[in-house]
Amino acid sequence: MGDSVELGKRVLEAEAKAVAALAGRLGARFERAVELLLCCRGRVVVTGMGKSGLVARKIAATLASTGTPAFFLHPAEALHGDLGMLVAGDTVVAVSYSGETEELLRLLDWIKRLGVCLVTLTGAPCSSLAAASDVVLDIAIEEEACPLGLAPTASTTAALAMGDALALAVLDRRGFGPRDFARLHPAGGLGRRLRRIEDVMRTGEQLPAVNVSTPMPDVIYEMSRKGLGVTAVLDERGSLAGIISDGDLRRFLRHRQGAVMEATASDCMTRHPVTIARSALATAALQLLEARKITSLLVVDSQGSLEGIVHLHDLWSTKMI
Repeated sequence: MGDSVELGKRVLEAEAKAVAALAGRLGARFERAVELLLCCRGRVVVTGMGKSGLVARKIAATLASTGTPAFFLHPAEALHGDLGMLVAGDTVVAVSYSGETEELLRLLDWIKRLGVCLVTLTGAPCSSLAAASDVVLDIAIEEEACPLGLAPTASTTAALAMGDALALAVLDRRGFGPRDFARLHPAGGLGRRLRRIEDVMRTGEQLPAVNVSTPMPDVIYEMSRKGLGVTAVLDERGSLAGIISDGDLRRFLRHRQGAVMEATASDCMTRHPVTIARSALATAALQLLEARKITSLLVVDSQGSLEGIVHLHDLWSTKMI
């Protein structure tokens, strides 16, 4: 067991060393690669064979999930009918540690014929593939983490790390933000946490609202009809004046039992209600609801005009909580 632990440590140290060495190689070539991906009019086509192919799939997936249209093209399948997936306007990212992978070299003629730009991640900057590339990113390592020195380990880790660096540099230059990420990840936990209020709020006929002069029987009807246990109260100009909750209603009935029929919404409402902007994260609404111990938040614009309402149940339905 002790030998296994020691070997495990050496593997991790070798791979960490390989990745750390990449940082000192980033410069004008890396910047050029970022520009090529950023300015690509088509799709970024990532390709590689064997273990490098698995790394290429991950790079393509990372690019696609961060705003850069990308897909993986298997070079052997490309040579047997899938070349049509590569068209003018695309940019190719090839992963080959040796730079001499036969299947990739056989793609070069088609790549050049289309006038497609080629970015290569390789540990052999003087290889055939590198010589045909527009940009070469050096991912050379001192040694593999494999004790036999055979299985691709540190080299594939270095390639993956360089691919991540490339994808995230493009993300940054593209101005890709949390809202964009949520749009591309609607079903995942991250996407749910990054949802905006405007994605979950209720508007239009679902929004309970009355006027300050609305008689209390009609206020109660509106609250019951919309089923949220609250209603917004608007003034004569249509601006938000307050809110009436079930709690406000109970307190009003307890203290003014005989005056319900003559009272209006303005007599019962809470002024200066807690509000939130439609652009805020849904998680911010959850924090406010929990901090204030309330069940609903009114959504207002920069002028304070009512735009919608978000209820605790709306957050439950998105599986945020």
